[in-house]
Amino acid sequence: MLTTEIIQVNDLHFGFYTQNNGINTFKEMLHNIGSRRPFQKKKVLKGISFSVEKGNCFAIMGRNGCGKSTLLRIISGIIEADHGSVEVKGRISPLLALGVGLEPELSGFDNIRLSCLLIGIPTSALNKTILAVKDFSELSDSDLKMQIKRYSSGMMARLAFSIALAEEAEILIIYEILAVGDEGFQNKCYNRILELKNKGTTILFVSHAVSDIERICDKGILLEHGEIIYQGNAGELVNHYHQLFN
Repeated sequence: MLTTEIIQVNDLHFGFYTQNNGINTFKEMLHNIGSRRPFQKKKVLKGISFSVEKGNCFAIMGRNGCGKSTLLRIISGIIEADHGSVEVKGRISPLLALGVGLEPELSGFDNIRLSCLLIGIPTSALNKTILAVKDFSELSDSDLKMQIKRYSSGMMARLAFSIALAEEAEILIIYEILAVGDEGFQNKCYNRILELKNKGTTILFVSHAVSDIERICDKGILLEHGEIIYQGNAGELVNHYHQLFN
């Protein structure tokens, strides 16, 4: 039977070292050698396993600090896991947070060019993509000639989202960004996401907005303390998410 899985995550573990309380200087660390460890490892992800089928919108939910950001960064190839494997069959267009990957000292136009090159859009298609980003974002020429450090949060969201959605990437990662921007632009983004989904784009969607999850997603996982506590359809996922706070 032909598999349609485009993302496979198997037994993923990740942690990082934090400084023990009470050791604030190099001298204190030397005094405590042999008696206590200056650093301890904090486990962020513990045995995460799931798969995402091509064309699905897959939700990742959980409280703040449960490991969602770390998981997405591993899938995107930004950081490596301590143990386990991630297999991704396609090009990823990540939109991990508002303004991430944008250079504040550059203009909007220069950021579009730079971002397009970084996500693999060929030079021959650059001018067409710039026009598409400008059209979708509804930012004027004067806006796009301005350094983006002078942008409002709404303008930043328009530019970042327009760049991420300009090309029909095989995998789109969206992290807590749909809440930014006015209602008209949000609806425009929803419609574009659904259009990409209908064309076969796979979407990893992270949000605390349950209405967005129910509106867009097919399936998903719920994380708690770095572990999956529920995996299934989006409707049940939202119910389990609500139970975390009851």
